[in-house]
Amino acid sequence: MLTVHHLENSRSQRILWMLEELGMPYKVTRYERNKETMLAPPELRAVHPLGKSPVIVDEDGAGQPCTVAETGAIIEYLVAKAGGILGSPDERQAALHYRYFLHYAEGSLMPPLLIKLVLGMIPLVGKIAQKRLQPMIDVHLDFVESELSARPWFAGDTFTAADIMMSFPLEAARDRGGLDSSRPAVIAWLETIHARPAYQAALARGGPYKYA
Repeated sequence: MLTVHHLENSRSQRILWMLEELGMPYKVTRYERNKETMLAPPELRAVHPLGKSPVIVDEDGAGQPCTVAETGAIIEYLVAKAGGILGSPDERQAALHYRYFLHYAEGSLMPPLLIKLVLGMIPLVGKIAQKRLQPMIDVHLDFVESELSARPWFAGDTFTAADIMMSFPLEAARDRGGLDSSRPAVIAWLETIHARPAYQAALARGGPYKYA
């Protein structure tokens, strides 16, 4: 059985969704953020030294339980465990798109959104800096809009784990990064993923999620 160590309003919601899409049985251990700092509680350090979420512990198979951290690494672990389901398409260009967006989500799109969140906590100077950061975020959102205007899913014609990876930064962008109806392809994509039964099932398992 897999256990997901799930922090409220965090990247770990994607792992619950992935597991629901795959139909894998799992347990959820849920953690609340500190209401003042919004950081994860220290109890998570007992699971992984960095004390961050998501982390999964897989007790299936022989030997010691397997602990995996980092969203992208967990996603790849689950794709392999499921025999390639939701993994890379066979067609070369689609496979390249898949690999790119699997890493782009956290490597390029999420950092400026996180910086904007942190700047928003700094009075006066932070607000000014946020405005200067927004054009950088807009470049990313325009890029994503152009990609989703060309095809229904990030890898091509088929829903994959790349779409699951891209969900959190785009939900965050809609919440605080300037994503609105001026980018209709991205908004339509978000509405489509939110309507998926597995997405709804993951919400029910994980509890309230700010970005849904």
